[in-house]
Amino acid sequence: MRGRVIKIERICSRAGVIEEPAITSKGYQLADPAHGKNKHHAELAVYANTLDDAANLIAKGFSLWMGAKGKRASLIAPKSLRIVRGQDGFAA
Repeated sequence: MRGRVIKIERICSRAGVIEEPAITSKGYQLADPAHGKNKHHAELAVYANTLDDAANLIAKGFSLWMGAKGKRASLIAPKSLRIVRGQDGFAA
């Protein structure tokens, strides 16, 4: 894995919308797989300050909350996400 993360995309977005990682005042919101069926609960959320940190957690099996303007955020499994990196550390 080379380069900084410039974008995290959902492989198959909902029709007609461009989904972005959900960011709160605490950072990008993720769900820990260790919580099993309860990982979607807000009080169990894990936060990452940067896309690089979020990508590292996704590589460990964490799910990412993603949303679009006018649409409620939904929890996306790591296998349904694509990490986009800039070449040699430079954003494209």
